[in-house]
Amino acid sequence: MTLRTVALFLLVAVLILLTGLLQSWNTALYILNMGLVSAVMALGLNAQWGFAGLFNVGVMGFVALGGLATVLVSEPPVHEAWAAGGPRLIVALLLGAGTITLVVAVRNRMTKGWLRSATTIILAIGGFALYRALFDPARDAVEAVNPASTGFLGGLGLPVLLAWPAGGLLAAGAAWLIGKTALGLRSDYLAVATLGISEIIVSILKNEDWLSRGVKNVVGIPRPVPYEIDLQQDPGFVARAGDLGIDPITASTLYVKLLYTGLFATVLVVLIVLTQLALNAPWGRMMRAIRDNETAAAAMGKDVTRRHLQVFILGSAVCGIAGAMMTTLDSQLTPGTYQPLRFTFLIWVMVIVGGSGNTLGGVLGGFLIFFLWVEVEPLGQMLLNAVTMPLPDGAVKTHLLESAAHMRLLTMGVVLLVVLRFSPRGLLPER
Repeated sequence: MTLRTVALFLLVAVLILLTGLLQSWNTALYILNMGLVSAVMALGLNAQWGFAGLFNVGVMGFVALGGLATVLVSEPPVHEAWAAGGPRLIVALLLGAGTITLVVAVRNRMTKGWLRSATTIILAIGGFALYRALFDPARDAVEAVNPASTGFLGGLGLPVLLAWPAGGLLAAGAAWLIGKTALGLRSDYLAVATLGISEIIVSILKNEDWLSRGVKNVVGIPRPVPYEIDLQQDPGFVARAGDLGIDPITASTLYVKLLYTGLFATVLVVLIVLTQLALNAPWGRMMRAIRDNETAAAAMGKDVTRRHLQVFILGSAVCGIAGAMMTTLDSQLTPGTYQPLRFTFLIWVMVIVGGSGNTLGGVLGGFLIFFLWVEVEPLGQMLLNAVTMPLPDGAVKTHLLESAAHMRLLTMGVVLLVVLRFSPRGLLPER
């Protein structure tokens, strides 16, 4: 680890500490926890772009799948909904998957010609019609079960920590399906394909109420840490908080956030270690060789497409884990918040600013950019208040004060341009 690396991480630590001292420790711990989650997301994208040169702008979709996994794993099952239409939904979904499999098998086995085309069309239309005939009434029956609080099938009722690896597996499965069809595309077409597929995933979460309650959101997802109200009613905890001179409400909030910090930091450290081991192994050197010159690597006998698929699946799985962690922290799934600006553009800025191809660079970018994302708006408001103080009341002053919300977008663009101008390979370049 170089002196520059240590200095930059110390700078981030000082910024978070100053936030705690000058604003509140709750805000500082929120930045720290979301910085840890952002760093995990940046590790996933860095594996795809920094180590393999894959231009994936569908990060949002894999993060959303991680969030969905927390619902499917940790939420208790809604027995009334299962009784109303659960088995019929499962049969319909299996029928839909079987139709797709049958169509693909027929097209692979039959020779080209009008007979294959006609058979494919008949099977596809017949299978789709049968699928909708089973699916639609079952879906309506499930969504009609107490829609104010449930209206979906629920999950397995397992510990929420199991949802983190499950989120990675769900995202990895989606990445395999996407990669089998899209990784043969040129980089710009791959970007369009991944962006479109991620929008499809988010659209499904917003509209399929039987699966995720859609825009009605799933709230009260079980947590791996105690609830604040339980800590405030614990005499021992209240006594220890009093010994420290902290009121029980503040102490319980800080304690819970520190527990999340420990869990998230453990995941991040494990992923950093595994990433570094992989990069220093022959596999990592091969991936960098493919990234730098695919033609030369293919001439040496390397299966470029297969290796691209491997790293695409691994990076997407890491993003899925991060999505499950974030939903656990929020204790709710809100599909409406999955926006490309936050979950794709922002993660790309983290990787580029931190240092593409450098594991610690992605981590640094995750912390630094999320700190700016949170703090720039209030600092921008203070700056605009100072600048507009001499101005008379009117349209100009009002417009400037209302523009404080745009400061974070302006700052992200300025930071990105400055880093690309003076350090094109990021703050911590790949060695």
